Amino acid sequence: MNDRLEPPRINRGSLQELIGGLSDGIILIDQAGAIAWANDAAIVMHRAKAIDDLGRDAAGYRRRFTLRYRNNHPLEEGQYPLERLLAGETIDDMTVEVSPSDNLDLVWVHTVRSMVISDAGGKADVLALILRDETPRFEAEERFERSFNANPAPGLICRLEDNRFIRVNQGFLEMTGFSKEDVIGKTVDAVGLFSNCETGDDALLKLSEGRVIRHRESLIPLPDGGDRLVIVAGEPISVVEEPCMLFTFADLDARRKAQNALRQSEERFSKSFRLSPAPAAISRLADFVFTEANDAFLQISGYGLTEVVGRTAAELHLWEDVAARRALEQKLRDNIFVRNEPTRLKQKDGAMADCLVSAERVEINDEQCVIWALQDVTERRRSETQLVEAIESVMADTSWFSRSIVERLATLKQASTAVPTATLMELSDREREILGLICVGQSDADMAQTLHLSRNTIRNHVTSLYGKIGVNRRAAAVIWARERGFTGAATGKALDHKKKKK
Repeated sequence: MNDRLEPPRINRGSLQELIGGLSDGIILIDQAGAIAWANDAAIVMHRAKAIDDLGRDAAGYRRRFTLRYRNNHPLEEGQYPLERLLAGETIDDMTVEVSPSDNLDLVWVHTVRSMVISDAGGKADVLALILRDETPRFEAEERFERSFNANPAPGLICRLEDNRFIRVNQGFLEMTGFSKEDVIGKTVDAVGLFSNCETGDDALLKLSEGRVIRHRESLIPLPDGGDRLVIVAGEPISVVEEPCMLFTFADLDARRKAQNALRQSEERFSKSFRLSPAPAAISRLADFVFTEANDAFLQISGYGLTEVVGRTAAELHLWEDVAARRALEQKLRDNIFVRNEPTRLKQKDGAMADCLVSAERVEINDEQCVIWALQDVTERRRSETQLVEAIESVMADTSWFSRSIVERLATLKQASTAVPTATLMELSDREREILGLICVGQSDADMAQTLHLSRNTIRNHVTSLYGKIGVNRRAAAVIWARERGFTGAATGKALDHKKKKK
């Protein structure tokens, strides 16, 4: 018994029926060079309707169709797959672009290989071209290529076989200043993609294994000698059936420059804050807890830095007038600037310092804060008080002083120690008259005689005047008037006129 299986006998008709249903295109050529047969797939791949549309032979095929290599160079006579097959050449996966000769804008892509079917005697019986339609794949790759090149986000593609870059887009060239020739054909190490990256070794390991490279920061060396801070990520892809890695980048250099500028600005602010001769402190707006104070502030308050930071002005009993402190804090909550508010600062040893307080809201490290600035006017206030007392003692007896001397004494003082509570326009006619007489040096008795009023009435008018303008001394009233341009000259002239008439 013969166990050897005999091969089935299939006639040509059966063979044609079998290959007619294949998805690959099949074109059979006889020994005379004529196109003997083609399956439906081959006809459809040429956008034809019948086998006659392919041409009767190789010359007819060349007249109907124009073939180009992928680099856009046309195939010359004798280079067409049909012609090479008839010349006895073997064709292995030759990729060509095919267009109708009368419409070169219409393009599809075929990958072609050859097969020779021999008869029982080993003589070539049928020559076959096997075609695979690669148009969808190449169209997809072309769309990817256009998208990759047009994408403003920087991108690189390297071949996994040798880690050499095969694609670079304009975004990467603009970001780094490289030219295309500086990148294409160079390795990942040569470009220095991960040379200044904390996790560079791990990234290179994943690259060698063709695995995803998660986002990581890296400094890319630039051709001008500088570097660029980026976030780089890698994703495995296939380009023309080659395993590759697509690198995408996010440019962080602007952020780095902004951070450096912010750091330098903060350093400048910190130095100017610490070294400023004016007392200054910073507190949170929410609870007015001090977070920073400079040396001048510590010096005027008498406290150490650790005693101030973490505490409020209320806890330190820093301001003598609690109501004034609360009013200042409420202004800041209402986003109202505080400018040169007079107040008294209570020092650690219990002594007092006269200050002008300015404060303003500011955002520091995403937190609403208050910057406090103080002006120590203790010495100035002491000098003013002494000057007021001197003027007052001189003016106690003005009988031997001329009015001009009294006026000069009054103008020596530039600012009153009292807080004015009224303006000249808010004074009554009688109060302005009393103020004018005070400015020309009249005593209560003199004013009583001048105005024909009793001394008690004069005292009542003077008391009312003092209360309105916020003073408690005659000399301070004179200074208050001088600061507002009221000299009492008109009152003096009126008195002189009355005396002359008499």
